[in-house]
Amino acid sequence: MLHGPNLNLLGKREPAIYGTTTLDKLNGTLITLALDRGFLVDCKQTNAEYELINSIHNAATGNVKFIIINAAGLAHTSIALRDALLAVQLPFIEVHISNTFNREEFRARSYLSDIAHGVIVGLGTIGYELALNAAIQFLNNE
Repeated sequence: MLHGPNLNLLGKREPAIYGTTTLDKLNGTLITLALDRGFLVDCKQTNAEYELINSIHNAATGNVKFIIINAAGLAHTSIALRDALLAVQLPFIEVHISNTFNREEFRARSYLSDIAHGVIVGLGTIGYELALNAAIQFLNNE
């Protein structure tokens, strides 16, 4: 589970857009959900693009089978992040808490969406739970 820039401020930053759930609470929910289904989830947040890229690279050499990523603003700007995801060839789901299509025009374009296994946009933090359930179903069917 990779959380990009500013997601450390969940629960405080623009609650009308991003809700009041904190990142710690969200991660706790995801860890519990995964454990209940027999899976482990590792949650990482960073404000640095290069750290997200390093985490993606490390996932390919570790025991990671699936990535769920909310690249936040980097989804709209980072070709390097796209290249990292392409390079590791791990399936991933892109998640955005807000509906990026009914916000500023620049948010409607993601450099990750067309290479993602799936995209969940605008459902709040429940989108992460849906992504995790989808990833687990994908892995169970492999």
